[in-house]
Amino acid sequence: MHLLADSHCHIDAAEFDPDRDAVLRRARDAGVDTLIAPAVDAAGWDRLEQLCAQHAGLHPAFGLHPVATSQHRPEHLVALHQRLRQGGIAVGECGLDFWDGMADAALQHHYFEAQLVLAREFQLPVIVHARRALDTVIACLRRAGPLRGVVHSFSGSWQQAEQLWRLGFLLGIGGPVTYPRAQRLRRTVTVMPIEHLLLETDSPDQPDAGQRGQRNEPARLATVLDCVAELRGTDRASLAAATRANCHRLFNLPSP
Repeated sequence: MHLLADSHCHIDAAEFDPDRDAVLRRARDAGVDTLIAPAVDAAGWDRLEQLCAQHAGLHPAFGLHPVATSQHRPEHLVALHQRLRQGGIAVGECGLDFWDGMADAALQHHYFEAQLVLAREFQLPVIVHARRALDTVIACLRRAGPLRGVVHSFSGSWQQAEQLWRLGFLLGIGGPVTYPRAQRLRRTVTVMPIEHLLLETDSPDQPDAGQRGQRNEPARLATVLDCVAELRGTDRASLAAATRANCHRLFNLPSP
């Protein structure tokens, strides 16, 4: 068994309320000993922090997610600033999401750019969500830089990946890479520099091909590892070690 880091999982999600302890036990049994849990909205910060304090290896990040824009308030940015002053590993999850159109694009930009300012102020990495908005996100990151972080659930082009690497960002790769139809993503993952690669589940969302339509969970990271190792023609042990080290380095966690 190889030790793994799930660089993006929502272990505080309601989908895990019935059996969260069992989910975390299965993660440990699968070798997942580091889990990064990014927040979605201000209402969940305290609960997420308490949950992570109860489980070794579970690390919270605090931010305001673009799909919850209607729940965000200006005072939440003030509260986020105060929380980050007390410490933290990252700002996020934040970003832009134009999946359902761009009706609230201006508001999404406002909260995203404000969180990038906080990341610079506190010299923290950013956990970025970019759905149907990657070029716009890259432009925001370039204007706000210098920054570092991860664009999670990356699904863009090689050219977009290169731009992100030059900006100091890593790519989070999860369940979508296991689907044979994801040819562009699989080509990128096959040859991308290992130092820019993170593995993730985004659980309870984005299950791998073997769990299509089911609830995802951190233990399934081993399946992502298997797929990426096969694509890259490398052994699981070295890939697990490298991506885990990348996660610890990005989030300034103790060396694995």
